[in-house]
Amino acid sequence: MKTKISALLTDGKTLLFDGAMGTYFASLPGRAELNCEDALLTERETIVKIHRAYLDAGARAIKLNTFTLPERLAAGREVMPLADAAVLAAQEAVQNRDAFIFADLGPLSTPQARPEVYLELSTRFLQKGIRCFLLETFTSIEGVAEYSAALKTIAPDAFILVSYAVGPDGRTRAGLSGEQQLLETAALETVDAVGVNCMSGPTHLQEFILPLLPKISKPVSVMPNAGYPTVIGRRMVFSGEPLYFAARMLRLRQAGVQILGGCCGTTPAHIEETAALTKRVLETETASERIVRPAPDRQKEPNLLWEKLQSGKKVIAVEMDPPADDNVAPFLEGVRALKDAGVDAVTIADCPIGRPRADSSILSCKIRRELDVSPLPHLTCRDRNLNATKALLLGLSMEGVHNVLLVTGDPLPVESRNAVKAVFNFNSRRLAAFVKDLNESTFTTPFRIFGALNVNAVNFEMQLRIAQEKEDCGVSGFLTQPVLTKEAATNLQHAREVLKGKILGGIFPVISYRNACFLNNEVAGIKLDQTLIDRYAGKNRDEGEALAEEISLEIARTIAPFVDGFYLMTPFQRTELMGRIIRGIRDFQL
Repeated sequence: MKTKISALLTDGKTLLFDGAMGTYFASLPGRAELNCEDALLTERETIVKIHRAYLDAGARAIKLNTFTLPERLAAGREVMPLADAAVLAAQEAVQNRDAFIFADLGPLSTPQARPEVYLELSTRFLQKGIRCFLLETFTSIEGVAEYSAALKTIAPDAFILVSYAVGPDGRTRAGLSGEQQLLETAALETVDAVGVNCMSGPTHLQEFILPLLPKISKPVSVMPNAGYPTVIGRRMVFSGEPLYFAARMLRLRQAGVQILGGCCGTTPAHIEETAALTKRVLETETASERIVRPAPDRQKEPNLLWEKLQSGKKVIAVEMDPPADDNVAPFLEGVRALKDAGVDAVTIADCPIGRPRADSSILSCKIRRELDVSPLPHLTCRDRNLNATKALLLGLSMEGVHNVLLVTGDPLPVESRNAVKAVFNFNSRRLAAFVKDLNESTFTTPFRIFGALNVNAVNFEMQLRIAQEKEDCGVSGFLTQPVLTKEAATNLQHAREVLKGKILGGIFPVISYRNACFLNNEVAGIKLDQTLIDRYAGKNRDEGEALAEEISLEIARTIAPFVDGFYLMTPFQRTELMGRIIRGIRDFQL
């Protein structure tokens, strides 16, 4: 069904939205500590005046003052009186004007969008005569298809615009590709227009959206922030000038963006300048220029570890714990000994058991550069947000490190939690999807992503399902927990039948009876057969090491048919023992 707003856009006309409600309301005298949605019930006339100010400035569409209502409704709060008051305020403002009113629906803070929340609010707005809906500042497409299909079933004449908050790096707050979210949303038949807003100033959103315009057949919306904020007192203040903002809006309009508006920090002055400048563009003008950046000429670097895995040869990776102080010499000596023994890669734990140690990525760069050893650093989700993770990955790639093991990470020790805060922005699957997306958009040489597989899990079928989800997110290989029981070996064989990725079977050389009992009782993810533990009873240090070598080689022979390589964990930095085990594996593998 072709609505009035659809006809306007089909004819190539401009639809100019208003600017910010929240930041503009907060800038008014005495309002800094107030909530603009709550003001609908306490000072409704102020909200009406703000709507009118934007309409007087030249806006043809205004947003209901309802941005936070989905979050409140999802939390079980009463929001319908606010929704009704918002509609009345907007309708009063547009009286006798040719303008559109959009229900403004902001994102939920919960990881998953809940279509029923948006549908419940939208049904209320439909009852009040609202037919245009803006889902704005979204972080992912999740739930959009379900919501838009349901709304179109109820109201085929509804107009739905979905807008994503995209940072200067082209990503949403969830770390997802803004481009991917836009293109997937534009492909939905039940969505009428797509766009971007918030998180970025006009120049960054312009640079982001212009190369995408040829790929999007629907009307596109751009509503930037006025710029980037500074904090004065306890308030965020945007200093972006209206004329500068309008010039960027004009460039977007000339390039073919039909829906323009403002987000945080914009005021009626920004919209007035934009309206004045865009009048210079003929409404029938089509975009004669597109800023399309040519793909860079990429030259990939070799990835020796992955190339060997792909060739069908079994690899040996050995894990080393990073030092707890700044004396790196013993660590480097150990890596050098492993290299001499024929190791293919050295994996480095990322602050194991949540206690601070030397950074695994910096050590990886060091051994790659100084010892020419292929590193496989562990990256946890515990200590970095998305920005820090991307920055770290860029540094690794520049240093020629192109393999990573992604794990959620051990929780912080209880005694540290008052002073140190963990940053679990995502789990290992989401982190893998993030790296996979960067592989496609950012890195010259893509990272090979490895994940962990716990063959000692009580519910191993669940572990396999999680591993398959990891593969869907870009994981191409797994390092398993140590195989020290018959059940673990059976689980490993089953994993080989189910998973598509490469598998490096875990081997932990148990060096003493005490070590065996400790691992079996106090280390999560490790389990030992009692018969194996008993073999260490009464052994001295040398006898324990000899037995560790013997058992490790037994395990390697047992699991060899089901793995693409071996993942050895070094006990107490005993690299000489590891060297003997490596040579033993090489002997029977050759």
